[in-house]
Amino acid sequence: MGKSKGNIYRRFVKRPMDIVLSLIAITLLSPVFFIVAVLVRVKLGSPVLFKQSRPGLNEKIFMMYKFRTMTDERDVNGELLPDNVRLTKFGKFLRSTSLDELPELLNILKGDMSIVGPRPLLVQYLPLYNEYQKRRHEERPGLSGLAQVNGRNAISWEEKFILDVEYVDNVSFINDWKIILLTIKKVFQREGINSAVAATVEPFNGTQGEMQL
Repeated sequence: MGKSKGNIYRRFVKRPMDIVLSLIAITLLSPVFFIVAVLVRVKLGSPVLFKQSRPGLNEKIFMMYKFRTMTDERDVNGELLPDNVRLTKFGKFLRSTSLDELPELLNILKGDMSIVGPRPLLVQYLPLYNEYQKRRHEERPGLSGLAQVNGRNAISWEEKFILDVEYVDNVSFINDWKIILLTIKKVFQREGINSAVAATVEPFNGTQGEMQL
């Protein structure tokens, strides 16, 4: 019965709810959008938006939008400097407050993303997933997700993937709203923004051996 309710929510409620919530958020936060955009332009330059291809539902590639948080500083060979050098104090503030992710509301409105779901990761990670980890793409990627409210970048990749698949297997109206409310709490607490070993998050290099579940 619980699984049936979850399927009904997934098929008929989740997407309309995403549209309504993203429209409300974009409308209410439009002054914040404008202010952040101006500050990014002044402090970090142009373009204001950071665009990057990410895998979405069923691994379909889409263009994700965020406010940029890094400069384009390069070395003498024209190579981008490390993240910890290019990530400015202002950029760290945008990330710690999650303001850099506001443009993803446009992705939600377009249908690329959902309010809640596994976070969209890098395209180059796709060949590195095992069969279990690939299941994270059975749902639209989210602005926030179960992994984000249970450690975010402070937990291991394997822990994130377990939480992602747990979410996929238990999609429901109640679970989504629990994650939404916990996300709001986490944003104000500014928890788990960075990993313990990198300026942002260490790259995923694949899981050694099969995950024991």
